[in-house]
Amino acid sequence: MTDQEKISLIEDTLEIEAGTLTPETELANIEEYDSMAKLSLIVLCDEEFGKKLTGEQIRAFKTVSDIITFLA
Repeated sequence: MTDQEKISLIEDTLEIEAGTLTPETELANIEEYDSMAKLSLIVLCDEEFGKKLTGEQIRAFKTVSDIITFLA
């Protein structure tokens, strides 16, 4: 899966318009990146990538690129 495909999945998970995010996008600047979005991200990582994501790991994410790197 390409980075752009991962970004599209993240956009779907956060329920934001396609093409909105770039790897450099800071998560703190995304209005939709709230506690519910973080829970959805945990589900995405588990169901789509078979990876367990902890709260500590989520707190360490600063940019979309950090999420993409985790999903690699």
